[in-house]
Amino acid sequence: MDIKDFFKNDNFAREAGVELLEAGNGTARARMKILPGHLNGGGVCQGGAIFTLADLAFAAAVNSHAELTFSIQSDIRFFKAESKGYLYADAKEVFCRGRLASAEVLVTNEAGELIASFSGMGYHKGTALPFDSVL
Repeated sequence: MDIKDFFKNDNFAREAGVELLEAGNGTARARMKILPGHLNGGGVCQGGAIFTLADLAFAAAVNSHAELTFSIQSDIRFFKAESKGYLYADAKEVFCRGRLASAEVLVTNEAGELIASFSGMGYHKGTALPFDSVL
């Protein structure tokens, strides 16, 4: 099993159409095709769908060291609405020491325009994951 296989078990993200494209040492990239079920009453992608995309990229980045890490704080800022195409979430760990990890995630559309930015803090549980650390 590798990290991508592990995150296929994230049932919520999978059902939302989020796909982990790649994961590196403290980094990750995910994408989601905007589907009719993602649209809110205003006809644009619902914030919760964008949050789910960013959260999966965050999770892959902070779990890339093969130690179970759960989010203990996260927030998101929305800059531009989108209603079609793919959204991409690029996560980069900015801190990892002891029990804490922090990562920043940028969500962009197919043209590379910034849709949202996400910040998260994770807590390392001390439990090994069933894949090798991503280098």
